[in-house]
Amino acid sequence: MMATFSMASMTDVIFLLLVFFLVTSTFVFPTAMEIDLPEGVEQTPEKPSTKVFVDSAANYYVQYDTAQMTRVPLERLAEQLSVINSQTPIGAVAVYADTRVPYGKVVEVLNIGAANSFKMVLATKPTQNTPLPAADAAATADNTDQQQ
Repeated sequence: MMATFSMASMTDVIFLLLVFFLVTSTFVFPTAMEIDLPEGVEQTPEKPSTKVFVDSAANYYVQYDTAQMTRVPLERLAEQLSVINSQTPIGAVAVYADTRVPYGKVVEVLNIGAANSFKMVLATKPTQNTPLPAADAAATADNTDQQQ
């Protein structure tokens, strides 16, 4: 009989658990709403904990951290954001607006944020094409204007 205990199998188990937790922690859980975001080139390093969603039917939803999304009428949006801000100071508010939402509806949300001194961030998805250099973009814009 040997008086020692082999730790080889224990290290294998620990390694597998480590890999399992690393893989599962990187999953991104999408929101329950399907929102087709517009494309954008720039990204902000901030990760806002408060989110305002505007779906294609112009319904407004607010979500704070990992809490459930709640539907809020536009008239009560400022009040809802103020309640969240009173509990925990809001660094920034991300606005997730569907591409089919009229521009005026997005501006209404931005105006509510500005009136309450919230920093507002528009959420976009990365562009599929690489951006044109400034000189090429200006030339393309001039050609487009001349064609119209």
